[in-house]
Amino acid sequence: MRSMRLFLLLPFSALMLLELELEGYGFTGETDKQGLLEFKSGVSENGRVVLSSWNHSIPLCNWEWVTCGRKHKRVTRLDLGDLQLGGVISPYIGNLSFLVWLDLGNNSFVGTIPQELGNLFRLNELSMYSNLLGGAIPARLSNCSRLLGLSVDSNRLGEGIPSELGSLTQLTGLYLGSNNLKGKLPASFGNLTSLELLDFSSNNLEGGIPDDLARLAQMVNFDARGNHFSGVFPPAIYNLSSLKFLYMTDNGFSGSLRPDFGSLLPNLEWLYLRGNNFTGPIPATLPNISTLQRLDLQGNNLIGSIPVSFGKAWRLQYLGLFGNSLGSNSFGDLEFLGALSNCTNLQRLSVGENRLGGDLPTSIANLSRNLIGLDLSANFISGSIPHEIGNLISLQRLILYGNRLTGTLPTTLGKLSDLGVIDVSSNRMSGEIPSAIGNITRLVTLYLYNNIFEGTFPLSLSNCSYLLKLDVGSNKLKGAIPVEIMQMSSLIYLGMSGNSFTGSLPKDVGKSLVRLSLAHNKLSGQLPQTLGKCLSMEYLYLQGNLFDGSIPDLSGLVDVKAIDLSSNSLFGSIPGYLANLSKLQYLNLSVNNLEGEVPTEGIFQNASIVSVFGNTKLCGGIKQLQLKPCLTRHQPQTVGTTKHSSLFKKVVIGVSIGIALILLFLLALVSLRWLTNRKKNQQANHQAPSALEVLHERISYGDIRNATDGFSSINLIGTGSFGTVFKALLPAENKVVAVKVLNMQRRGAMKSFMAECESLKDIRHRNLVKLLTACSSTDFQGNDFRALIYEFMPNGSLDVWLHPEEAEEIQRPSRTLTLFERLNIAIDVAYVLDYLHVHCHDPIAHCDLKPSNVLLDDDMIAHVSDFGLSRLLLKYDKDSFLNRLSSGGVRGTIGYAAPEYGMGGKPSREGDFYSFGVLLLEMFTGKRPTDELFVEESTLHSYTESGLQEHVLDIADISILQGEVGNKNMSTIAECLKMVFHVGMRCCEESPTNRMTMAQALAELVSIRKSFLSSQRTRDCRRSRDL
Repeated sequence: MRSMRLFLLLPFSALMLLELELEGYGFTGETDKQGLLEFKSGVSENGRVVLSSWNHSIPLCNWEWVTCGRKHKRVTRLDLGDLQLGGVISPYIGNLSFLVWLDLGNNSFVGTIPQELGNLFRLNELSMYSNLLGGAIPARLSNCSRLLGLSVDSNRLGEGIPSELGSLTQLTGLYLGSNNLKGKLPASFGNLTSLELLDFSSNNLEGGIPDDLARLAQMVNFDARGNHFSGVFPPAIYNLSSLKFLYMTDNGFSGSLRPDFGSLLPNLEWLYLRGNNFTGPIPATLPNISTLQRLDLQGNNLIGSIPVSFGKAWRLQYLGLFGNSLGSNSFGDLEFLGALSNCTNLQRLSVGENRLGGDLPTSIANLSRNLIGLDLSANFISGSIPHEIGNLISLQRLILYGNRLTGTLPTTLGKLSDLGVIDVSSNRMSGEIPSAIGNITRLVTLYLYNNIFEGTFPLSLSNCSYLLKLDVGSNKLKGAIPVEIMQMSSLIYLGMSGNSFTGSLPKDVGKSLVRLSLAHNKLSGQLPQTLGKCLSMEYLYLQGNLFDGSIPDLSGLVDVKAIDLSSNSLFGSIPGYLANLSKLQYLNLSVNNLEGEVPTEGIFQNASIVSVFGNTKLCGGIKQLQLKPCLTRHQPQTVGTTKHSSLFKKVVIGVSIGIALILLFLLALVSLRWLTNRKKNQQANHQAPSALEVLHERISYGDIRNATDGFSSINLIGTGSFGTVFKALLPAENKVVAVKVLNMQRRGAMKSFMAECESLKDIRHRNLVKLLTACSSTDFQGNDFRALIYEFMPNGSLDVWLHPEEAEEIQRPSRTLTLFERLNIAIDVAYVLDYLHVHCHDPIAHCDLKPSNVLLDDDMIAHVSDFGLSRLLLKYDKDSFLNRLSSGGVRGTIGYAAPEYGMGGKPSREGDFYSFGVLLLEMFTGKRPTDELFVEESTLHSYTESGLQEHVLDIADISILQGEVGNKNMSTIAECLKMVFHVGMRCCEESPTNRMTMAQALAELVSIRKSFLSSQRTRDCRRSRDL
């Protein structure tokens, strides 16, 4: 600075003489020329072509992209932006001492920013954005004291922001965004009082916003999004009354916003605070900002109502309140919708995932005709979609999933020609799907699943030539699937599972399909060979139908990740090419009529991701599948073997005699045991049996047949691996019971029957389904008949309560399980498992714990059932246990079975710990472990872990949140869920030795319930005091 002052004191005439002298000696611009040629040499070869005019034959000031001063002919400006230049930036650029403007933006320069740029003290504008520059921001840039604009955003710059930049007091724009900058924001930035735009978004900055920034009175645009800032909303920001654009999304700010927010920042046009932890209500003064155009408060923890006064913000274009806790699940929550009709510029309204309740008002049709996006999803909104919604002529996205909407889908939607997305899934809508939907020719996504839609599928939807995703699963649709729909070339996702569709699949299927789900319908016939030509297919779900014939050639599906053809009537052999599908991660061919040898290569080497049980004619495979060995034909004897035949005959005779002697000895032992037992039975018969025991001793096949009305489907409760369960009335006692009739044609059924009898005969616990008796007889045709008679559980299985959308309507519960009920059920199951593992006379492992094996009585008390795979641990015999399993060989059910079972591990308490952990996670997330969501490396465990810290409410079953609104604050519920998920994850650790025991899990869950009840009582007390 001292030298500059001296320079300014030189007489003007002396300065002119100096310049004339330099020109006379020919040094004018030579330094600049050499500097630029050095710069060119650092540019990559392709870039040098762009700079071809930079050579000795052309005068410097005629070089392309170069501007010189008129008087001194020195380079004052370099415009090299957007020229696709690469290479490194030469430090010789720092010799261009007259440079005022340097633009190197939007290229591919690598290396670091040269320190020598700090020599350019005349520089007004430095632009180096969108390159690949690394290293630190040079502190020497602070020497460029005349800088007005500095742009180094969108690079790979690291380390901290130099505090020296705070001396560039003439800066009006500072762009540091989209780098890897760390540390804290320098307090020295408070000196940049001319600054109008400050962007340090998308870095790794932390801490708070310095109070010194309150001095930046000229600030118009402040961008801090995408960092790790924390603390309350920065007090300094409230002083920046000139602000028009404020971005603070995706940080860790918390606390409440000041009630006078809108008064302090009256000039805001865009306000983005999404993705923080702000609490409290929306400041009532926010709608008073007359200039407000965009407001984004999504993904916070805001509570209270949505101010009706937003209707005064007539310039409002976007209102984003998605993912908070706004509303109280009551009428009046949606009053703001009527007020927003004054906002004629409104284009997008997003208020999904809150607590908004009440009927959907018809005033929604009065919203702006410019509205292109409407999201009211995942609330508690009831009523029906008004017919007048057809007035929203510009609408492109209609998102209403996860509410309580009823009624039909309005035909007026067909008038909305720009509509691209309709999602009304997971509601209670009914009626037929209107054919008018086919008029929306620009439709891209249509989600109608988990409703009660009925009738046939409209053919008119084939007119939607842009349709990519169509899901109508879990409804009551019937009839044939239109061929035209299946053949739509645009479709990449088609979901129609859980309906009653009939007929066969057409020969031609859409070649662009990535996911096809037609599971659990009544489709029949052979699978078309053209399925193998869907080369983009990744997920193929056709289970639970009536398909027959052989498995078609799917060898062309090189990207397929999951195939489920289970529970059909397919026959023939398992194609060997399935082993060569390298991306296949899940294959289920169970419960078909397949035969022959199971491959042992590729995916078939892992029994935990392959299921083939229920195919009685399959053989071979790896040991863990526990299939019968394949028979091999005897090879003809050779000459070399005949000479030993005589010796062989002698050995056979000797062995035969030995076996006969052993059999005689065993017969004597059995006879002695029979005599002993007979004597004991005679003594026992002198004791008077109870009336119930007498009744059950007399029960026969005929009694059971009559009690079930001839095994009528009306009395059918459910089906399992080895049999069918019926509701039955025993007339002698007028007692309703559950009868499990075993399918004796099923391999392992008899052993399952014996295992259940052995496990339950001597144990009693309030949380076990009581086995009343068993029937071992023959039916009227002389076939073996086995049945187990249990107590009847009126509230059915836990599975139906967790996944009502998958159940028949007659079995669907009229309500959902509350958080407290789920806790009680989990504790009940933990109690009985701890009893079986530790407190029984002989410890027992259940081996097949899952929601369908947990039954609920009148008082919603849980009872564990189905001990067909259970084992007495002290009497464990590996071969015996493996023989009791289904032909799939996995102990239990895929998804719930411990991973060590898939590798041949023996039954253990630890296996039950794992199953309980999965059950616990499913109970509170609402997601099955085999959900289509979990692909590749994703599992229910990893899904839970990903949301455990900051997004626990996002991963929770939405019906829990719906059931608890109005009873407790969400922080209490979130804390309870977090602790439950922690227990579940601890139980289903990969390593058996790391798993939480049942005793530990039980203690944790009881403690969680106690804390939950305590918080409820505290809140109720506060409420009563307020009243």
